[in-house]
Amino acid sequence: MNRESLKTFRVGVLMGGNSSEREISLKSGAAVLQSLKRSGYKAVGVDVGRDLAGRLRRQRIDVAFIALHGRWGEDGTVQGLLEIMGIPYTGPGVLGSSMAMDKAVMKIVFDGVGIPTPAYAVAEEGKDVAFPLPFVVKPANEGSTIGISIVRKNEEIAPAIADARKYDKKVIVEGYVEGDEITVGIVNGETLPVVQVKPVNGFYDFEAKYTKGMTEYIVPAEITEAVAERSSHIALKVYHAFDLSGCVRIDMLVKEDVPLVIDINTSPGMTETSLVPKAWGHLNRSFDDLVETILTGASLKI
Repeated sequence: MNRESLKTFRVGVLMGGNSSEREISLKSGAAVLQSLKRSGYKAVGVDVGRDLAGRLRRQRIDVAFIALHGRWGEDGTVQGLLEIMGIPYTGPGVLGSSMAMDKAVMKIVFDGVGIPTPAYAVAEEGKDVAFPLPFVVKPANEGSTIGISIVRKNEEIAPAIADARKYDKKVIVEGYVEGDEITVGIVNGETLPVVQVKPVNGFYDFEAKYTKGMTEYIVPAEITEAVAERSSHIALKVYHAFDLSGCVRIDMLVKEDVPLVIDINTSPGMTETSLVPKAWGHLNRSFDDLVETILTGASLKI
């Protein structure tokens, strides 16, 4: 879709939702909504709940800009509803969203297509975790490092697993990698400059992500040109392997000059501390231009 034709449509910015990332999504959605209005679009905010289908009909939404984060927003469920309703939307489709959201499935795909990633295992309920220390414990279907722990001692395993299970019955453990944390944004198939993430406390947790001054962001990342090129190549390989589209972000850890993929974000944050806007800004392009570019990629995927 081109920008001028989109200005004749009513754009619904889907935000909020029922996931543990609701508050961050509301901030992303508010920023996107204000941007679209500045750019002359007929945009309205839609706080997503179980009555979403009815609200979309009542508000006569022609195109959806997805600013949802986490479960019921990035996992293919909202995308499926929009497909059924015939409403074009931003970001990846049902399959890509669901595969990228479930970290256990994500790892299986990585193994199948040769994407470098830390070693992992699924923590089965009722069974001891036999995995070399130290390791990271994660809920399989959460984002923003919610429910994540670094385990360095045997006595920390059970509490970490229990905490992760508060958010998802499926939990994975992943080898702890000490290295540079980087991320590569991709917008409509175009890779952005690599961003390096340096949290003050050494761990990029929820507080570090969303509290000003808790993390230093370096654009372009302080890595060699060869590692940066390899990171962008791997990010594009992930983008195509998962049949992604629109704006996504691929998170990695660099160990001995090898980028290891640890997460895929199919609806990246659009807050003032978010990484894709920082990378986009490094290209001397505005936030409003980023939002419009993402919107032009809206489509039905099935």
